[in-house]
Amino acid sequence: MESGSASMLARLMAQAEAKGVELVTLRALVEEASQAGAERALGAIGLNEPGARRDMDELRELLQAWRDAKKSARAAFVGWAVRIGLMLLVLGMAVKMGVKDLLP
Repeated sequence: MESGSASMLARLMAQAEAKGVELVTLRALVEEASQAGAERALGAIGLNEPGARRDMDELRELLQAWRDAKKSARAAFVGWAVRIGLMLLVLGMAVKMGVKDLLP
């Protein structure tokens, strides 16, 4: 909850308590309103269905697999780039040292 919202809620609860409403009742009211708001927000984005938890777990697994694949592809690319660079370096050294003159 944002700081401004929290302080507004605290002021409203203090005002209601000053007018004779019990703090326990206010806390219960806030908790129920928060739960209803959370359910409404989840419903608005389609996450209040029974299978939504499983779907979110599958999406997390898919996202992790994508991240792992990117990491693996990046590592393979770097590995191949280093190998090619070293091969070109050795080839350049061989040409510079005249190894091709030694070949039949």
